[in-house]
Amino acid sequence: MVHDVIVVGAGFAGLSAALALRDEGLDVLVLEARGRVGGRVEARADALGEWYDRGGQFLCEDMPEVMALVKRHAKTLVTTPIDGAFTLQPEMSEEDSQALWDANVAIRDRMNAIDPTDPAVRDLSVWDWLQRQPDDVHAKSAFCSTVEGLWCQPIDAVPLWYLIDNDRRITNEVSELQYFIAETMYALAADLAADLGDRIRLTVPVREVRHDKNGVILMTAEGSFQARRLVIAVPPVMANRIAFSPPLPAKLAKALGAWRSGMVIKMRLRYARAFWRDQGRNGMVLWRDIHGLFVCDTSRDDAHPALVVFIGGPLALQLRALGDAALRAEVLARIAAALGPHILEPLDVVMRDWIDDPWSGGGYSDIVADFAAQDAEAVLRAGMASIHFASSELSLSFPGYVEGAIISGRAAAETVLEAFERPLGLDPPA
Repeated sequence: MVHDVIVVGAGFAGLSAALALRDEGLDVLVLEARGRVGGRVEARADALGEWYDRGGQFLCEDMPEVMALVKRHAKTLVTTPIDGAFTLQPEMSEEDSQALWDANVAIRDRMNAIDPTDPAVRDLSVWDWLQRQPDDVHAKSAFCSTVEGLWCQPIDAVPLWYLIDNDRRITNEVSELQYFIAETMYALAADLAADLGDRIRLTVPVREVRHDKNGVILMTAEGSFQARRLVIAVPPVMANRIAFSPPLPAKLAKALGAWRSGMVIKMRLRYARAFWRDQGRNGMVLWRDIHGLFVCDTSRDDAHPALVVFIGGPLALQLRALGDAALRAEVLARIAAALGPHILEPLDVVMRDWIDDPWSGGGYSDIVADFAAQDAEAVLRAGMASIHFASSELSLSFPGYVEGAIISGRAAAETVLEAFERPLGLDPPA
């Protein structure tokens, strides 16, 4: 059987692409390597029987696509608790904390004012640029923590031009931590998958793509699958692990090889009560001397007090090397120093290590790590005659977020639909 389109990957990008193509009447098949849908969005029940998000979780009102899906599928938005004082570690006066925050924002604004295509910054890492700035050591450290926590990479491995271009596309005016979904973000992905029914095949990793002017043949342990067009809707690092026969054009192969996966570990701490609120604190903690560690309150209500911990970038690798028990003890001790000794008495602790995940490569997203690959995203978005790419990393809006994945998947679907109007074998205009 020859399908119109095969989509590789059942994360939000792949599901969004498949639904858009199906809605236009095309015969679509989705192949997913995991035994579940969702990609880097995942949920599981903890020891108390409560379902929680182990991967992508947050959204805000400035993300229209995912907000529309939440409404359409009747999901329950929970406002992330923010009432109370933010905790900075090591502690500073409220006045000094505000000054530090303002300095951090000023550095980011100054960076984003740079033209990312300026040849003068082509070979600079974010770290190189930061060292040339006039800000004091505390402001620079806070900025470093922000970068390594959000992009989950060593700051000296991130090209300056990439961070500028990427950050400019994250346009929310309210916090991206504004909401999470009571039923979990994964439940929303499962609803999208349910709409596709038997068009999704799970536990079918694609090992090789054979392609010619007539379309594609995908080689898997379950046999071969044939289609006129292919959408590869997985992170670039994972797409680069697929064998292509014949090899992809040199420019496209270089664009696929330019990426590096993020490094992040996510923990969830469940408590009998939100004792941090007794101190007038909102549960949000940021360390200025430890880069990449962040805590926030994700209590669904007063009966389900919980904190979520993000460990990103080099810190994730350092703590992971300690082993699970020592990692847990280290993180709890750090949070206890900020919020009090009750932190050491959780009802439940769960952890999801996304580093080297076999089907996503890492989290939250990949970055372009090749300083010379300034066209990598554009080349992948253009794809080739019968092969198209989609992932949150390639989105023109909110890259690295669920919102970006939805946008990228739908954009790829539009490109496929346009391609069906052209003879096979002809690439789109440059």
